[in-house]
Amino acid sequence: MAGPRVEVDGGILEGGGQILRVSTALSCLLGLPLRVQKIRAGRTTPGLRPQHLSGLEMIRDLCDGQLEGAEIGSTEITFTPEKIKGGVHTADTKTAGSVCLLMQVSMPCVLFAAAPSELHLKGGTNAEMAPQIDYTVMVFKPIVEKFGFKFNCDIKMRGYYPKGGGEVIIRMSPVKQLNPINLTDRGSVTKIYGRAFVAGVLPFKVAKDMAVAAVRCIRKEIRDLYVNIQPVQEPKDQAFGNGNGIIIIAETSTGCLFAGSSLGKRGVNADKVAIEAAEMLLANLRHGGTVDEYLQDQLIVFMALANGVSRIKTGPVTLHTQTAIHFAEQLAKAKFTVKKSEDEEDASKDTYIIECQGIGMTNPNI
Repeated sequence: MAGPRVEVDGGILEGGGQILRVSTALSCLLGLPLRVQKIRAGRTTPGLRPQHLSGLEMIRDLCDGQLEGAEIGSTEITFTPEKIKGGVHTADTKTAGSVCLLMQVSMPCVLFAAAPSELHLKGGTNAEMAPQIDYTVMVFKPIVEKFGFKFNCDIKMRGYYPKGGGEVIIRMSPVKQLNPINLTDRGSVTKIYGRAFVAGVLPFKVAKDMAVAAVRCIRKEIRDLYVNIQPVQEPKDQAFGNGNGIIIIAETSTGCLFAGSSLGKRGVNADKVAIEAAEMLLANLRHGGTVDEYLQDQLIVFMALANGVSRIKTGPVTLHTQTAIHFAEQLAKAKFTVKKSEDEEDASKDTYIIECQGIGMTNPNI
């Protein structure tokens, strides 16, 4: 029998879609009935937007749960989870809403499903205010797999703002438990690579210009490494709409990955897009952490569920990370500590260790 509802205030801390993603995923995993109030209360358009709604509906479908109040503009929902099933599930934002955010909410759940899952996620693959699909594949995937699972991400169609229209298929098998991770040794940067892309009607020259400008910007600070940024023209049958953007990755001797990325907007020249991405990467390399600012918060839920103590070294702790920690503690009862790194080489930097005693979630189906 389900216990009393957990009450979540959707207006605190990050105050946006992330609270919904973290709390509904944990509710689904832990079998906790949930009420979320004041959803996106402080945003210019409060309440649920299409992408949040499709995420909620996906979680509901993954476990045959009950969902009330789930409509556009709603500021309160209740969710009653049931058993997590595997199988094929589709979520479609019908907008340029991010497929990567749909993946963030569903992935922890299907790890503890009864059978393998295939998730068809539709929307924007390279969208503003969310990780790009390239980031998910090139940075998030290799690091999150250290928790002891594998997933396959097949990019069927890329979709850009404002139309969306992209689709990715995620395939993964359930696990018994997640291993804790220890990412505290940064090592030294050994390579820098990336891709600058154009899709639709944009000329290939834009991709080449972005690549050149990004390399030039990185060279000012990092002189001794070859920087390999490939300009790419997305094939017509694999991209819906027009878009351009760049992602640049730095890899270290210990296998840490950092990224900077940026998307083109109408009227913004290619050099500016490239320099934004390059500067983001360089900033992430200066703080001495082992993860960049975008990976930080995405690891928190997995750390909370893992069986044992996880540690990651980060730069300044973001509001998204503080939010994920708050709800992982409230709902899953995991224990987190965040403290300044005591290593000598970090003394002058804004570097932190986030430590978590995970709850050792066990998959009842395996």
